[in-house]
Amino acid sequence: MRSVLQKFRRQWAASRPAGMGIVTIAMILGGLMMSAAVSLAEDDAAKSDLQAFYRDYLDATFAMRPLSATLLGDHRFDDQLDDISAEARERWLTYDRETLAALETRFGAASGQLSPDDALDFEIFRDDLTRSIWLTEAFEPFAEDPRVYGGYLSDSVYSLVAQSTLPKETNVANAIARMKQFPRIVAEAKATLTTPPASVLATAIGQNRGAIGFYTEDLFTLVGKTEQHDALKAAAADVVVLLEDYQRFLEEELQPRATGEWRIGRERFAKKFDLVVDMGITADDLLVEAEAEFERVQLEMAVVARQLWAERFPGRPIPPDDAAGRRQLIAEVTAAVGHDHGEPETLVRDARETVATICSFIREKDLLALPEPDRCQIIEMPAFRRGNSLAYLDPALPLDPAGASYYAISPPPATWGEEKVRSFLEEYNRHMLQILTIHEAYPGHYVQLEYANRVPSLVRKVIGSGTYIEGWAVYTERMMLDQGYGAGDLALRLNQLKFYLRAVANAILDHRMHCSGWSDDEALAFLVRDAYQTEGEARLKVVRAKQSSVQLSTYFAGRTAMMRLRNEIQREQHEAFSLGRYHEAVLSAGSVPVKLLPSIVRRHLATTSTSAE
Repeated sequence: MRSVLQKFRRQWAASRPAGMGIVTIAMILGGLMMSAAVSLAEDDAAKSDLQAFYRDYLDATFAMRPLSATLLGDHRFDDQLDDISAEARERWLTYDRETLAALETRFGAASGQLSPDDALDFEIFRDDLTRSIWLTEAFEPFAEDPRVYGGYLSDSVYSLVAQSTLPKETNVANAIARMKQFPRIVAEAKATLTTPPASVLATAIGQNRGAIGFYTEDLFTLVGKTEQHDALKAAAADVVVLLEDYQRFLEEELQPRATGEWRIGRERFAKKFDLVVDMGITADDLLVEAEAEFERVQLEMAVVARQLWAERFPGRPIPPDDAAGRRQLIAEVTAAVGHDHGEPETLVRDARETVATICSFIREKDLLALPEPDRCQIIEMPAFRRGNSLAYLDPALPLDPAGASYYAISPPPATWGEEKVRSFLEEYNRHMLQILTIHEAYPGHYVQLEYANRVPSLVRKVIGSGTYIEGWAVYTERMMLDQGYGAGDLALRLNQLKFYLRAVANAILDHRMHCSGWSDDEALAFLVRDAYQTEGEARLKVVRAKQSSVQLSTYFAGRTAMMRLRNEIQREQHEAFSLGRYHEAVLSAGSVPVKLLPSIVRRHLATTSTSAE
């Protein structure tokens, strides 16, 4: 599952023009409260020359990219939208190139004289600019990905009314001002989109349909009573007409020419992997490791399933102990465990009910200090953000962290038939829902990103590693059960292993579909037969693999890095090792590239140990 200013933010940022850090689900991290009248220059936490240089960069970027400012929590430009013309986008790229050159000239030669924190931030900022420039030069999202425009037409307003901490009437006024600028966004989309991949367009069509529903009903539910109701209603009515026309364009004009190639190919995949995963190994190396781990996890699942067989199938002989028999054993037991599920209308409620037990366990076992106050709200996923996953974590805006974070869950679409809904609910049964909540919220994405809000570095408030973020969340799933969560419930353990197998399978699927020419049928056979996913879930994952590249690899890559570091530190410290203090050390510096994490964790543990003495 993805997180961090999700859905549009992942789609928009993964393919964005240069300038706003890697957010793919490369994600945007937490930080400093800012009002519309407060400049970044007043950030007391960032006093060094490097931090001032980065503040100046953000100020200039925000002036060019108002939506970027809003999505990060700087509200000075909330009534504006980007100029997204080809000329403006070229200026974004030019500015990043110039900034990278200036950064190297001013700080590169003297990097050895920087403080440890500034040296870390210099490397992160430099690498992010390099990555952002390459992504802009290698891909053409404004021509090939209609989801990019959908973000301007939906999240630009949703973020204001759902997450900004400014006064309601200010947010409503800004939302109305933005809605009046939508016609030029749609005009640019119509003029620029060429031949998008069919799978990408299909999601954009569904999300635009959801956006129409948002401006028809959901917007008014979010806003509630407002003195500007009539003006808001009039603006929203105009938007609905505009989006309905845009829907016709997407379906009738763009769909017939949606023949673009979604595979990015081996060469671009390898380069993107190096820049995005950023952990010092190649894409081919990770594939070899993932395929070996896939076999190991299957064997572990067979051991657990064997212990559940007699309980679930009394009187039936267990399948033969060979490869085919073990596959049958796991498939039948996971299917039987899946029968314990809720109903579509109770998914959100069921997730809420898992939270108290999970948080109580974390405190009892001293696994880390949970954030106070708790600002995580569990909600039904907005319709315009559906289409790629069951759930995501939308954190408080990095520069406006006093707002809420949202753990959003998507119920099955109302258009699905009874059998498809049943399959969906069996996949996300009561056991799996607990694992999902661990991953997305406690102690996964929500907790980690709240910790990131405390980081004094402005660079690390804004720039975050998706490999770190997803790796932490996947790491916590097994860690919680290993420490006793669930009291040894084998059905829960089997679902945890299945969820982890999915993360490993993600990396294999990602590489094979983009580099080895896997067909849809080959991918589906792998996910359904070998990864024990339902056909509905597998089809959604195949669609997602076509709509992204490399991001699916970050789960397994990050978790592998997290486990290796944990093993190293635990062996180094022996009896002095404290799991809670170790976790806090991992979370202490923000979502840094995992290749930098070992030195950061060791330095933090050494400092806290000295302070304790």
